[in-house]
Amino acid sequence: MQTTSDRHEYPAHWEADVVLRDGGTARIRPITVDDAERLVSFYEQVSDESKYYRFFAPYPRLSAKDVHRFTHHDFVDRVGLAATVGGEFIATVRYDRIGADGAPASAPADEAEVAFLVQDAHQGRGVASALLEHIGAVARERGIRRFAAEVLPANTKMIKVFTDAGYTQKRSFEDGVVRLELDLEPTDRSLAVQYAREQRAEARSVQRLLAPGAVAVIGAGRTPGGVGRSILDNIRDAGFTGRLYAVNGALPEGRKELDGVPAFRSVRQVDGPVDLAVVAVPAERVPEVVAECGEHGVQGLVVVSAGYAESGPDGRERQRALVRQARTYGMRIIGPNSFGVVNTSPDVRLNASLAPEMPRPGRIGLFAQSGAIGVALLSRLHRRGGGVTGVTGVSAFVSSGNRADVSGNDLLQYWYEDPDTDVVLMYLESIGNPRKFTRLARRTAAAKPLVVVQGARHGAGPRGHAVRATRLPHATVSALLRQAGVIRVDTITELVDAGLLLARQPLPAGPRVAILGNSESLGLLTHDACLAEGLRPHRPLDLTTAASAADFHAALSRALADDTCDAVVVTAIPAVGEGSVGDAALAEALRSAVAAAPSKPVLVVHVELGGLAEALSAAASTAPQTATAATAPQTTATAPQTPGTPPRPPAVTSPAAASGPADGAPPAPPAADGPSVPAAPPEGTHLIPAYPAAERAVRALAQAVAYAQWRRDAADPGKVPGYEDIDERGAAALIEGLLSRGQGLTLGGEETCDLLGTYGIHVHRALPAPTPDAAAEAARTLGYPVALKATAPHLRHRADLGGVRLDLADEEQLRRAYAELTELFGAPQELRPVVQRMAPRGVDTVVRAVIDPAAGAVLSFGLAGAASQLLGDMAHRLIPVTDREATSLVRSIRTAPLLFGWRGSAPVDTPALEELMLRVSRLVHDHPEVVAVTLEPVVVAPHGVSVLGASVRLAPPPARDDLGPRTLPVAY
Repeated sequence: MQTTSDRHEYPAHWEADVVLRDGGTARIRPITVDDAERLVSFYEQVSDESKYYRFFAPYPRLSAKDVHRFTHHDFVDRVGLAATVGGEFIATVRYDRIGADGAPASAPADEAEVAFLVQDAHQGRGVASALLEHIGAVARERGIRRFAAEVLPANTKMIKVFTDAGYTQKRSFEDGVVRLELDLEPTDRSLAVQYAREQRAEARSVQRLLAPGAVAVIGAGRTPGGVGRSILDNIRDAGFTGRLYAVNGALPEGRKELDGVPAFRSVRQVDGPVDLAVVAVPAERVPEVVAECGEHGVQGLVVVSAGYAESGPDGRERQRALVRQARTYGMRIIGPNSFGVVNTSPDVRLNASLAPEMPRPGRIGLFAQSGAIGVALLSRLHRRGGGVTGVTGVSAFVSSGNRADVSGNDLLQYWYEDPDTDVVLMYLESIGNPRKFTRLARRTAAAKPLVVVQGARHGAGPRGHAVRATRLPHATVSALLRQAGVIRVDTITELVDAGLLLARQPLPAGPRVAILGNSESLGLLTHDACLAEGLRPHRPLDLTTAASAADFHAALSRALADDTCDAVVVTAIPAVGEGSVGDAALAEALRSAVAAAPSKPVLVVHVELGGLAEALSAAASTAPQTATAATAPQTTATAPQTPGTPPRPPAVTSPAAASGPADGAPPAPPAADGPSVPAAPPEGTHLIPAYPAAERAVRALAQAVAYAQWRRDAADPGKVPGYEDIDERGAAALIEGLLSRGQGLTLGGEETCDLLGTYGIHVHRALPAPTPDAAAEAARTLGYPVALKATAPHLRHRADLGGVRLDLADEEQLRRAYAELTELFGAPQELRPVVQRMAPRGVDTVVRAVIDPAAGAVLSFGLAGAASQLLGDMAHRLIPVTDREATSLVRSIRTAPLLFGWRGSAPVDTPALEELMLRVSRLVHDHPEVVAVTLEPVVVAPHGVSVLGASVRLAPPPARDDLGPRTLPVAY
């Protein structure tokens, strides 16, 4: 065994699970002396060619000296890492620190020689690339800045690993060997390469779960009923295109099938590969099942079994063990406590869920952390997405349950490039890695809409979810998500409303809305709703209740051709009397109008009167009724999509049934002569969504308008400006010296001014005034006029309490003010008075930056005082902030008009304010040790800004796992 003198303490934080290029997982960990047998076994399975490439000569076996060398490390100058699957090595990498002469060395030498060896059966899976990321991070931690590698020219795979990594590198050729030198400092290109590899690997891991070639349901009961048997029946009844097996350890000998499905007592008995196992056995039996699946080569698991973290501490430990065990075999897990997964692709048709009916196929990707909410969402999409509205269904559905492994981040990676998904809807109760979620959401939202509703917004999340603590309030988190392009809604009803619009319609070019219909009152309600949502509605056009289908067609055609209109809301009420427009005729009229101008979104608001509409219609005329609002034939009208419009797809609908029955009612049955599931519309068509209330339609439209504007802004996000007067090195030296005193500290006044000054942020000096004479001396030093302030905690920033005296023009006024303050509030020792030179008059604001352990660095802005403290009127942006983001930040607060000349006041210098915020952003971004900055008040005058108060807190920076090598979250 190695002794303490031979090695440093085992670096457990280097252990990590990673997703490989093919979607499988591997564990990366340091190599120790206990790995001697594993190393020898691994080497024996490597081909002679790979051994030759590693050692530049035939090397059939490792000597005892080699084994000792490759397993004994000090974890500083000599480090070895192994990638393992099933506990066995599949690849290794090591570095040895070297000096300028190439000989072994110790710090401060900052170069190391690196070498890889990958088992032939696992080459091409991206193992070496993952190992390079991790060994590079280890080397940087140990003070190594460069890697050197010598590779034979024929070893093109290894050369490609180095050259594709994105690091700054040098390449030379001498003595028949390619020599590569890599600078290990991360670059924009190396991070881009890392993120691209992460996306491909994680997307592939989800694809293996959603598009398996063979599925085994483990725990399928021998008789109908029960969870396992229900899922087996659902997979079979949906017409799964792959192979399906039932597994039940209690099957009697000789029984070969369950309702026509091949049945086995163990997954080991299945003759052939199994890609996905649905586990529906009691929690205590799951470890045995996972082991059998791993040994059989199963690629992924959907665990519907309960009894894990949601049940308490013992269950949480079972959940950790489950994830660790599955990852040991390279498997990923959806669940536990999952409702299941669905893939409606005609090439798959997988309903491995507890949903008794296969959802309609469509182009909405649906993710839910709650099974109950998932059922509700599928039900509402079924009611709202079929019938006369045409078909809008789901491409895939995933219920993550306790989200122990596969999470919403993984699904974003998958749906980002999925050609069958145009819109992503997510119900989230927790966000395990907010930094990564924000990054992935921003990228996804730039390509397709992402709509999110958050549960547990005002309390702890479900017990089954372990998440990082955040100090940010929910409103701040929501603002940051919106900044990333996420469409944030508050209810699952709004989630479906927005999803149907975005899946069926082009994005609006602006907020101008035309309103037309056969009800003046409904038009006025729609107009008011538009104003409430910040849209710019035209005056409603009332076609009267006598309007015919031709009248609707003509009015809609005119609105769509109007260049002053960006979207159209059609309002309709059931008409009574002979000759009234029917649903089918109205649908065709709207369809044909949209077909001629499909570039603008169209929505229908229809008030359903149910049985009353039918009764009134029957009483108004003796003529036979061809169709009523409740019984109109289900028709779908489609319009071709013009080139250049988003692939999300108008077709209309009969508005009467478009909204579906009331929530909670069963879906209406299909027409007697129609199919049970409507056929999907032709590719590239628009479907016109209908809503039962004007407020819901307009809210969905407003969300689409805001998202479209975000898309336009995201195309030119701006830049993080550089300022020539910033002294980054000087700030770093100050911070290093200050932190040498302790782990975390709030800086004093002079230290705060010095640090902020290195970034061009100048704070007005405030001189202490413990006595009237000291106050007078301070005023003479600063120059009149001055302000006298009490800085005691209970009076700080509370001018309303009278602890501030302004515009003191001479010593007499200063001494009188000093006496008034001490008489009102007590002795100077309690008041802590200071004297400060008067700043130009303006608007008092506050600028803050904080590093949150979960969300990252956040810049916040608002008006000082009641607006921010009482009303919470603050705006937020993730750091680093660009110039365009700073401009939008100033304008995002509700009280922003006070900065721009409200009620005849003088507009203030907002460009100077924006520059100040950009400098604060740069400071926090460049130096993560600056964990909190508060500038209050910042007086913004017509010309310039004055920072009158400032505080800075320093601490060792929190870990940034988003900048490190790729790794799966730790099993909570």
